[in-house]
Amino acid sequence: MWAIGLAAAASRTSNPLLLLLVVAVAGYVVTTRRTDAPWSRSYGAFVRIGLAVLAVRVLFAILLGSPVPGSHLLFTLPQLPLPSWAQGVRVGGRVTLEAVLFATYDGLRLATLLICVGAANALASPARLLRVLPAALYEVGVAAVVATSFAPNLVADVQRLRAARRLRGRADRGLRSVLSVGLPVLESALERSVALAAAMDTRGFGRTAPVPRSVARTTAALTLGGLLGICAAVYGLLTAGSGGWVLPVLLLGLGAAGGGLLLGSRRTVRTRYRPDPWARAEWLVAGSGLAVAAATIWLSGRDPAAFAPSVVPPTAPALPLAAAAAVLLGLLPAFAAPSPTPARKSDQS
Repeated sequence: MWAIGLAAAASRTSNPLLLLLVVAVAGYVVTTRRTDAPWSRSYGAFVRIGLAVLAVRVLFAILLGSPVPGSHLLFTLPQLPLPSWAQGVRVGGRVTLEAVLFATYDGLRLATLLICVGAANALASPARLLRVLPAALYEVGVAAVVATSFAPNLVADVQRLRAARRLRGRADRGLRSVLSVGLPVLESALERSVALAAAMDTRGFGRTAPVPRSVARTTAALTLGGLLGICAAVYGLLTAGSGGWVLPVLLLGLGAAGGGLLLGSRRTVRTRYRPDPWARAEWLVAGSGLAVAAATIWLSGRDPAAFAPSVVPPTAPALPLAAAAAVLLGLLPAFAAPSPTPARKSDQS
């Protein structure tokens, strides 16, 4: 919830100063509160992916043009002549300052979203996340946890194999090393999947209690309708100019989804071993992310120009102090969350 709040704040602005501040907040919290678990080393990979996305976005704007008109010419590339049926598409030609600025702001926003996702992957334990899911969503949660833990485990496997190659005196860079590392990484992923399936089968995964068909249908209708309502309300919150329908739809969606999850828990017969408490630290961490999102959304509606600096004509972005203070609320987990401790073996499995 903390990472989602930072991502929601980043999605409402194209101001590079605010976006870089969100990246700095996420990076500081990850640095101070990540453990030595395998998934905690994935943050650097997400940062590099974000930088690559930014570079590709700017490169595409230079080579393929941009819909943003501009009068400040930077340079001119040789233009490839295209047939008449490809009107509106060009390769090469004039590159203006306005087009480059627009692509940079847009790419930086997407890179910030990826970095927020990387922060969540580096700080959250997939095993603990699976344990706290509602019983009705356990099957879906297994797939979600496996999907979210794939990238961190992949990064850990690549780093482990590259270190082994260096110890053997082999090169760990270049195309040949990438090809030689790829097969062991895939083999490790397959072994991990088989071990997970065996562990789930041993623990009786999939065993359910019989419930009437009417209860099952009501559960499915409430859960699906509630989730759709929540998605529509969240889209309205993240879209500028949304009306007063957002809050009622959000409350109705939360109520319907909560009722569906409560009914759905009747068909599961799982027990929890060593449940995680939800105490003051958890409230502060989750609340800080929600506070960042709420304050940023409210401020962006009051002063849209500060959150979207003009590129036509190009102007220097200014840092809105109120928005910066709202983003700095995301630093609270660096002080409120418990100090990092070595990950338990049950969390790494």
